[in-house]
Amino acid sequence: MDEITLRSPAFDDHAAVPKAHSHEAGDVSPPLRWSEVPEEAVELVFTCEDPDAPVGTFVHWLLAGIPPETEGLEAGDVPPEAVPGRSDYGRLGYGGPHPPPGDRPHRYFFRLRALAEPSGLSEGFSAGDLDEALKDKVIAAGTLVGVYGR
Repeated sequence: MDEITLRSPAFDDHAAVPKAHSHEAGDVSPPLRWSEVPEEAVELVFTCEDPDAPVGTFVHWLLAGIPPETEGLEAGDVPPEAVPGRSDYGRLGYGGPHPPPGDRPHRYFFRLRALAEPSGLSEGFSAGDLDEALKDKVIAAGTLVGVYGR
């Protein structure tokens, strides 16, 4: 599988996610940039998950239908063609980091995947729906890890 380079102008890999992109600051997604998307990609899919949550992996963001020629997102922006999934906050769109007070800082895995076929996902899809839709379609992926504590 090919590797996509994924980064953010707001934080480095394995560094702190700025409070401006947290749940308590209004859930504004961080700016993101990527490169090395394969030419044969027909769709990009984005996720953000916290595997350190006390209840198990907590889904903060699901976004499908991103055009493959897209090279990044500005803070809080989503391409008009994109299809939002439902986060574990119970709503569509990005939900920022919000670990329990006193927990050690949590890791937030921002992942971008390039697909060889359309995902077929519709608004409000779940993480389970995404897992099913990705089977045998992912041709490249990239990960950026942010850390956040309260």
